Amino acid sequence: MPANDTGTEFAHEADRIAEVLREAGEIALKTFRGEIRSWTKGHNSPVSDADIAVDLFLREKLSRPGIGWLSEESVDDLKRLDSERIFIVDPIDGTRSYLAGREDWSICAALVERGRPVAAAIYAPALREMYVASAACGASLNGARIETSTGASLDGARVAGPRQCLDRVAKLAPAAVAMPKIHSLALRFARVASGQIDVAFASVNARDWDLAAADLLVHEAGGAMTGVSGEPLVYNLQLSAHGALIAAGRERHAALIGLMRERRKKLP
Repeated sequence: MPANDTGTEFAHEADRIAEVLREAGEIALKTFRGEIRSWTKGHNSPVSDADIAVDLFLREKLSRPGIGWLSEESVDDLKRLDSERIFIVDPIDGTRSYLAGREDWSICAALVERGRPVAAAIYAPALREMYVASAACGASLNGARIETSTGASLDGARVAGPRQCLDRVAKLAPAAVAMPKIHSLALRFARVASGQIDVAFASVNARDWDLAAADLLVHEAGGAMTGVSGEPLVYNLQLSAHGALIAAGRERHAALIGLMRERRKKLP
């Protein structure tokens, strides 16, 4: 398939994903700030009836023969490893925020081809924020093109992430500005793509479903999202967990990776 046809295909796919996420958002909003059953799974991770309802809806609307499936709320079928393409979704990213009545939760979906996302959307229903991206076609927020912030300086840079990451940045760049916590990891990175945040971190063990859609958004908005040593992310491996991550505009990302590398060299 010619490159321009491929780009058109991915753009159409991203639009389709966004349409499905918008419908899924209405399902989640029906019980948002209302009575809802919830419980915990795994390492004290919350899940609710809304997570399950959205997961079932996404699978019904998005899944197709020959395309694999990986969701936080679905049983992981390792036959997905045989698929060249796979949908990776998070029915509600930031379930704790959802259950607490906060607005910083989102629904995420990405089409991944040979380990990298090619079409994706992140929707924050309570905020009515729809982020969409497709390979080689850019990224948008509510239909308007977005770009990461420019420049390499960390002086005054707006930084979001876990407290331990913010503490490390403060040692490297005391003039950086710590931002309030954004509980949806996907939304945190999406705000790097839109330039609302300059740098965002994730701690160890973020999963494919937290990251795949945001990764494409940041990349298509002119930024980089990698491991803290600069290594690119690969999706749809047997293990879906990742190491610590950093996202920023390309110049600032490179500068911060360099600072962290120099600091590691100086450690005993």
